[in-house]
Amino acid sequence: MAVRIPGKEEFYETLRYFDRQLALTGADLRLGVRATESLLHQEGYDEIVLATGVTPRMPEIEGIGHPKVLTYVEVLTGEKTVGRRAAIIGAGGIGFDVAEYLTHSGSPTSLDRGAFLTQWGIDPDYGKAGGLAPGGPVPPRPARSVYLLQRKSSKMGKDLGKTTGWIHRATLKMSGVAMMAGVAYRKIDDEGLHISVKKNREVLRVDHVVVCAGQNPLRELADALTGTDATVHLIGGADVAAELDAKRAIDQGMRLGIAM
Repeated sequence: MAVRIPGKEEFYETLRYFDRQLALTGADLRLGVRATESLLHQEGYDEIVLATGVTPRMPEIEGIGHPKVLTYVEVLTGEKTVGRRAAIIGAGGIGFDVAEYLTHSGSPTSLDRGAFLTQWGIDPDYGKAGGLAPGGPVPPRPARSVYLLQRKSSKMGKDLGKTTGWIHRATLKMSGVAMMAGVAYRKIDDEGLHISVKKNREVLRVDHVVVCAGQNPLRELADALTGTDATVHLIGGADVAAELDAKRAIDQGMRLGIAM
């Protein structure tokens, strides 16, 4: 899903690298096969590593089962199509990524030098002081109207990378994303998302509400394997879902592989 986020296309190279390594090491890669307790027991493994990831956490909000409500997985995998107006519940790393995904239009600026220079108002010929283009930044027209919401009253995106967080905030500001903190979610219905901000009630008349409110470890299989002869290991999101990123997951997998 990460490769679908504008600016994260480098994950294609990560996937290519590991795909090649699997081929070189002769790993038995079985796609489209669901691992079950009976299958794993039948094949008699000594060690079982569960890297089954996470499942989106759904907050307790009246109307959370409404057809307008989508998970970030449904959106980023293309399973569901988002309308012209959307509200995103949760402004963590995933919320920011989904906001960029939903508002982006045109070619990826991370892969198109000209588009990048135009978006940020950079003059490669340094005609003006600081290399600023005469017309200033010209961001692309956003694909959708988006609200990015969080319950906390703290600064939006305060836990993003220290050296890149400002870029994400600036990009969303260019795209006209309405970032709102201190939001209380009242309900979701045909009208849209009902919220309160500082006791002021309003209805965001959106086509869809995308939930990016964290995730839970997906590790039911670990419980089913309790008491078997195999040693079971949890890594990545199946181990700890909070603040999961690719670096931590890959690090855990590498260290476990070396130790085994």
